[in-house]
Amino acid sequence: MTTTRPASQQAFHALIADLTAQIDGRPLDAALDQWLNAAHGAGSTTYEQLRSACQTGVAEGWLCEREGGGIKYGRVFKAEDALHRFSVDVVDMQDLAGPHHTHPNGEIDLIMPIEGSSATFDGRPAGWCVYGPGTAHRPTVAQGRALVLYLLPEGQIQFTKN
Repeated sequence: MTTTRPASQQAFHALIADLTAQIDGRPLDAALDQWLNAAHGAGSTTYEQLRSACQTGVAEGWLCEREGGGIKYGRVFKAEDALHRFSVDVVDMQDLAGPHHTHPNGEIDLIMPIEGSSATFDGRPAGWCVYGPGTAHRPTVAQGRALVLYLLPEGQIQFTKN
């Protein structure tokens, strides 16, 4: 018996594939952060499509299906060629700091405050946040609740004890 993805998950995959095609091969740096926010930032068509797809995925149970330490989370897609070797994780956090980790190859985050919330992620409002290779942080959502989409090159993340 084969398991097929729900249509909404297939559509989400297609949205991510289109986005990762645009960032494939670009350095994960401040210039990419600026470009993502200018081209696909809060209020843009891409942002609204991704936000809607994430909300649908949570409602349907194929996103953020695990829970630990007050965080709902889940890796929805492993790094694959169709996604230009980015994995895709989504977390649902409210007013808390997550586990400290490093990004061997960098990390690209899409911050999506839940309706009515002015939540920030690591001090950043709705939109994109790019961390370069070798960076580390303790991901923190403050001032409300947010969904955060993580794109990790090659799916690489290393959790630390800090």
